[in-house]
Amino acid sequence: MGLLARARRELKFTGGLQRLLKRIKTIDPASNHLLCDDWEQAVDRWPENVAVIFEDRQITYRDLDQMANRYAHWAKGRNIRRGDTVALYMPNRIEYLAIWLGLSKVGVATALINSNLTGGALAHSLSISGAGHVLADYETYAAFEDVRHQLPRNVMLWVLGLRAEGETSDRRGLDTAVKGASAVRPDKGMRMDLTASSTALYIYTSGTTGLPKAAKITHARAQLYMRAFAAATAATASDRVYVCLPLYHSTGGLCGVGAALLNGGAVVLKKRFSASQFWPDVVDKGCTMFVYIGELCRYLVNSPEHELERKHKLRLAFGNGLRPDIWKTFQSRFAIPEILEFYGSTEGNVSLFNFDGRPGAVGRIPGYLRKKFDIRLVKFDMETEEPMRGANGLAVEARPGEIGEAIGLIGTDARHAYSGYADKAASEKKILRDVFTRGDAWFRTGDLMRQDSDGYFYFVDRVGDTFRWKGENVSTTEVAERLSEAPGVREVTVYGVPIDGMEGKAGMAALVVDDGFQIERLGAHMDSELPAYARPIFVRIQTDLETTGTFKYRKVDLAADGFDHTRTKDAIWFRDPEKGWVKMTARVREKLLKGEARV
Repeated sequence: MGLLARARRELKFTGGLQRLLKRIKTIDPASNHLLCDDWEQAVDRWPENVAVIFEDRQITYRDLDQMANRYAHWAKGRNIRRGDTVALYMPNRIEYLAIWLGLSKVGVATALINSNLTGGALAHSLSISGAGHVLADYETYAAFEDVRHQLPRNVMLWVLGLRAEGETSDRRGLDTAVKGASAVRPDKGMRMDLTASSTALYIYTSGTTGLPKAAKITHARAQLYMRAFAAATAATASDRVYVCLPLYHSTGGLCGVGAALLNGGAVVLKKRFSASQFWPDVVDKGCTMFVYIGELCRYLVNSPEHELERKHKLRLAFGNGLRPDIWKTFQSRFAIPEILEFYGSTEGNVSLFNFDGRPGAVGRIPGYLRKKFDIRLVKFDMETEEPMRGANGLAVEARPGEIGEAIGLIGTDARHAYSGYADKAASEKKILRDVFTRGDAWFRTGDLMRQDSDGYFYFVDRVGDTFRWKGENVSTTEVAERLSEAPGVREVTVYGVPIDGMEGKAGMAALVVDDGFQIERLGAHMDSELPAYARPIFVRIQTDLETTGTFKYRKVDLAADGFDHTRTKDAIWFRDPEKGWVKMTARVREKLLKGEARV
């Protein structure tokens, strides 16, 4: 990189960083300035601006605030008190934002329940929330009724769109109850004894490896999300942000919403992502930005060409998880001027921004700013799944180019605070102590990364996803990236499966493929792109891959099935070193289990 290019990079990076730091500077966990105060300031500045556009409806800042006020007074009228929790279980809609904003005005926390959950996972999420009231709509309330008997307490269900004939003693219509409440802002005295360290929301982990955990989102943390993206995106009152991600997760519900609503802009809200409707929506509504999850971008790239895909007004796409293998294709095919990739987790204190758009990087900390950011990579033992310790018992920091787990110093200010989960035991598991000095405490992200000499961070894999095979560490993310480039492969997820008598785990890939897919061509692609130890020896062909609401692949069930063909109707292939690819049968499986097959 030449001197002029470096200077431009630094100007772009420092400009974005300065905007962000200035916007979040006044956030103070000890202050009584809460998230809802940020919102009310925006309403008072842009009362007549359009705040949300949803389907055939649109609502101004003033109207959305009045709707939120009604929910606040409804809660007070039901004797829901400061510190109580209400569960919100419905898909994206205008009322979703009004509900949690309104409840925050009277000190009530809102548990944002994944609207796709049913059965045991739903019962678990509701139980750990401690909520005495559940707010649902006509799409979701039946799933709640199915698990009501599994809950440890009596819960009142409130349903938007419920007719009078559907009401019972423990199920009521929400529309009428809220319509009768006052639209006047609740007196701030109702929340004056709260501080920004009080819990505003519970946002649940996506449940890719088990049951969801409820992360405590304080007012300060929510302010951090929303203000950071209001600044990082440089959004203005003329911007329209397309949000098709679920509002029950932080990327769509706080980052995407904050970019618009703290700057006088509009949220163009979609109930759920649709690849076929994406470009018509973006063009028709005049969107200037959209918030993404990486797999959403992959779906768009894998979709047929659309006549509107380059006729939009988008100036920025921002989000996380945009993998290097599709970054350039995505940006060039759809003519996206700028991409702002970031790294962060709902519950953690590690945040990174790739302000200057280096493809594949999740963020950057230049060497000259390293001491101002308490984010480090520590060497990691794949066998014990713990950071390595030196002779002095302290952790060993990874050098540039080396893979390590990303950790963040836990402090008391807004940027470094760690609120943890509703489950205290789960919270403690994420803390690493005595890292660089005795008595210090750092948050464990559970993510493996590497940092190059220019300060760019690159995501490698999740702890637990990386596995050892034939004495080598295999990154499921890196293998998946290579396999996604193979002919006929549309979607891919990679994981390790044990084989009796063998050390470590063997690689297995679950694929969604086109009609022209050939297993032999996949094998040839593996041989050319991957070292021998990283090549999956099992391949499972599926019609679709199960994902969470934020398009993360659920590997837990796939890994549990392993290569047992009796547990699925999917075709499973085994790469026999002598015969090549063979279909999994009872005989082939028996040979593997008895150690008679070469691998």
